[in-house]
Amino acid sequence: MMYLASPYSHPDPVVRERRFRAACSAAATLMKRGHAVFSPIAHCHVIAEHGLPTNWAYWQAYDRDHLMHCDEVIVLMLSGWQKSAGVQAEIRLARELHKPISYVEPEELIYGTNATAAGGA
Repeated sequence: MMYLASPYSHPDPVVRERRFRAACSAAATLMKRGHAVFSPIAHCHVIAEHGLPTNWAYWQAYDRDHLMHCDEVIVLMLSGWQKSAGVQAEIRLARELHKPISYVEPEELIYGTNATAAGGA
C-alpha cells in the first residue's frame, strides 16, 4: 500500500480545500493505476470539518499508525510541502522505517503527464 503524503494545514480554508482536492485527484490516479493508496488528507479532510483540529500535532499519531503499515511513501509536492510540519515528519518517519520514498510533482498525477514519480530518497 502507498502512503500519499501532502501538505494540508493552512489558516485559509480555501487553501486547505484545494490541497484536499489535489490529494484526492492524486490518490484516484494512483488507484486507477492499480495501487492501494492511503491519503490522510483525502481520507480525513471531511472528518476534520466536523470540529477537529487540522494541524499535525492532532493527527500525527493517527498518520504514523497508517504510515507504519504502508510499503512506500509518495510525497505529492504541492506548494508548501517543504515547509509542512506533517509532510516533513512523515518523510522522517518513512526514513526511520526504511520505507522507499518517491517525490511526485502534482502535474504528474493530477494532470496526467507521462512521468509517474520523480526521484527517490
